[in-house]
Amino acid sequence: MITQRFIELGEGLGDVFELCELIRSNSGRLHRAFIFTARDSGVLSLAAAFEPAGEGSFMPIYICREGIRNSSKGSARVTRFQEAAAEAGATPVTVEVRPSKDFSDRDQYFRHITGILRLNHLIPPLR
Repeated sequence: MITQRFIELGEGLGDVFELCELIRSNSGRLHRAFIFTARDSGVLSLAAAFEPAGEGSFMPIYICREGIRNSSKGSARVTRFQEAAAEAGATPVTVEVRPSKDFSDRDQYFRHITGILRLNHLIPPLR
């Protein structure tokens, strides 16, 4: 059984650089990259899901949660993230989700996103 869990890196510029470095250094394990747009809140989250290491059954999904303004001009952080994903052979999938403030705690928010990703076959289902 594959277990998927979000690992939150943070919201700052350094956190996005760390996420990009994780993608580059684990490009062979990258399952998919995501840009989550939060309805009506004007913020984005960047995330990357990786295949389990070795014979493990843990699929980490690293996320920089809601730290980027969604603007028509674009963002240097989003561009760097897209470039890192492209170097690993992936194009980030944009997924619209509810903002985290709609949930009483972060775990509910991450379960919400996990459900959307599973329903859209973007990460494997529970087995």
